[in-house]
This record gives sequence, structure tokens and C-alpha cells, in this order.
Amino acid sequence: MDIEIFSDVVCPWCWIGERKLMQAVEGFTADTGEPVNVRWRAFQLDPTATSEGQPLVEWLGKRYGGEDTARRMFGQVTSVGAEVGLEMNFERAISANTLEAHRLIWWARSTGANQRDMVEALHKAHFTEGLDIGSTDVLVDVAASIGHDPVAVREFLDSPGGLGEVDRELETGRELGITGVPSFIFAAKYMISGAQDASAVRQVLDEVLQREGRSPLTVLTPQGAVCTDESCEI
Repeated sequence: MDIEIFSDVVCPWCWIGERKLMQAVEGFTADTGEPVNVRWRAFQLDPTATSEGQPLVEWLGKRYGGEDTARRMFGQVTSVGAEVGLEMNFERAISANTLEAHRLIWWARSTGANQRDMVEALHKAHFTEGLDIGSTDVLVDVAASIGHDPVAVREFLDSPGGLGEVDRELETGRELGITGVPSFIFAAKYMISGAQDASAVRQVLDEVLQREGRSPLTVLTPQGAVCTDESCEI
């Protein structure tokens, strides 16, 4: 079964949702023996964002009615993230444009590397370590920290490589009507949105396994699922 994840590196619910998805996938594969291929696709919450070292709390405060409001938002997501073992230090996080990070995620897959490792490392750099993932130097260091050759990574980032492919992924998301992330597409036909619990995702995996090949893209809502508050929208 193929699963495509539309997500953004600076979306906290994406990190949480990806972690829960992988928990469900591991159990599903162990129980059914069904191989699962997970691929990340690019989505940008704010394509106009600049990488100028602006604290995330300041950036979100301007967008959502003040820094106090932003901190209340952080409190909820920090608590949920901790439940799945994620450390989020929003006071350290820096607003950044994520286009180059998405290019790096694409590059990881193109080299045959584990794409999930790159995504995890970038989420951690942004949310836990407070690094500017819009910086080429930071991206090179992040990739090197998980075993990639820093020279090869810098050569790639200094080139236009992957830019067309990432642009096409962004366009595909728009064509599919995706306006919030994380969004997960199963077998190219079924979609759910939001950071659903692993049990809810498992329901979807089992259902898709039974229904695969029967219909065009269908939005599925797992029993008890709540999408509104646990996804990031444009």
C-alpha cells in the first residue's frame, strides 16, 4: 500500500500526525504482512515567509491576534506532542520559508535514502532545537547529522535540482483541494486529514486494504475523528 503525506516542516500537527501514522503502519504491517510505502509530498503553509531569524511566537502573534494567543496555541500542541514523545520548544522556534527544506526532503528520496529520517531531523531542528531551517548552512548540518555527505548536500542546494519536482508536488496538492495539513492519501484514492490517533489511522488502513481499487479519491472520516483542531490550514 502506498501512502502519500502532504505536510510542511513547520507544521507541528504534521510532526504529531506523522508519528501517529507510523505507529499505526508498524502495527498494520506486523499484523497483515502488507508492505507499506510512505512518501512525503511538499506543502507550504506560508509560501511568502522569509528566513530572517524572526521568532515564531512573534510571527504567529501578528497572524493570530497577539503573542499571548500564540502561546496558548503552543501549550495545547506541546502537550499533545509530548504524548507521542516529541519535544517542542516553541519559544526557541524561528519562522522560516520551507521551500529549500522540501527540496532536501525530495533529494533524500531521490538518492534512495530514508525520507522519514530527513523529515524527522528537520522537524526536530525547527521545533526542538530552534534552528533556522531556511538557512542553507543549517540544512547542510541537519542532513550531515543523519549521515549525508555535507559536500553533496551543499552542491545540491546550490543547484536548481529538485525545484521543478517540488513545484509539481505543491501544484498537485492544490489540484487535490488540500488546504490544510497533514493530509494523508492512501493507495492514491482515499484521504484523511489531521493528526488522527494511531487507532483511527489503523481503521483507515484496514478499510483501504479491503476497498483498494474500488473508487476514485474519497475523503474518509475515521470513527471519532476530529480534524478541525488538529491540522494546520492556510
